[in-house]
Amino acid sequence: MDRVFEEMEFLARSANRGDVLTLVAEAPHDRGALAAETGASQPTLGRILRDFEERDWVRATEAGYTATATGRLVAAGLTELSESLTAELHLREISGWLPADDLGFDLKRLGEATITTPTQTRPSAPISCVIELIETADRVRVFSHAFNEQTLAAVVEWVADGGQFEGVFSAAAIDAVAHETGLRGQLKQLYAAADATIRVIEDDIPLAVTVADDTVSLLLRDEQGRLQAAVDTDDSDVKTWATARHSDYWASARPLDETDLAGDT
Repeated sequence: MDRVFEEMEFLARSANRGDVLTLVAEAPHDRGALAAETGASQPTLGRILRDFEERDWVRATEAGYTATATGRLVAAGLTELSESLTAELHLREISGWLPADDLGFDLKRLGEATITTPTQTRPSAPISCVIELIETADRVRVFSHAFNEQTLAAVVEWVADGGQFEGVFSAAAIDAVAHETGLRGQLKQLYAAADATIRVIEDDIPLAVTVADDTVSLLLRDEQGRLQAAVDTDDSDVKTWATARHSDYWASARPLDETDLAGDT
């Protein structure tokens, strides 16, 4: 293990080392090309390449320096680590609210996601972000443990304008809406709409996820249920996960019916 840490330290001491190894793993480069792409001086490149040749990570060819099989192995690990750390730094502010067990995709896929958090002037900014996505979409699929007032009102209006809505909600979420007179009326409008279908699942749904056309939005809450962030991405892997999870919930849920809308009446 000590030798592993020594090699990690060797690479970490100079950003140029990682850049050079990654470049020659992608394609042969001569020293001029490496200098142009990394900004390293020729003496620095000479030392780096000699160190790499001693480790048998690179070899000189007529086409330029190229990575060996083990050099490509190390370069791939560097790339993966770089992507992981890039994503971690991007998500660090909201890491405490990301579920540890309920995400069926690599967190690196959120490395370029748009993160919206509440502010003093815009405390409902995450919800507003989701509503904006809904209002510009043709088809929206949702699975969630909550159906808040702002989103419900926006969905009712959007469906009336021709949007297609397919929502799966926990029974607790539907019950909470049905027990509020004003919200119950909006839910009834949605229930009656031709382009809206709502299904109910008795089990808890740990995440609130919206798939608006090709964009996925995750609403993150703290342990007290307070909304902390919206995370939006058009990453294809995240969309594949979200649509598959929606399909699973949809298949195990039952249709919303009149008894769900009774509330206290």
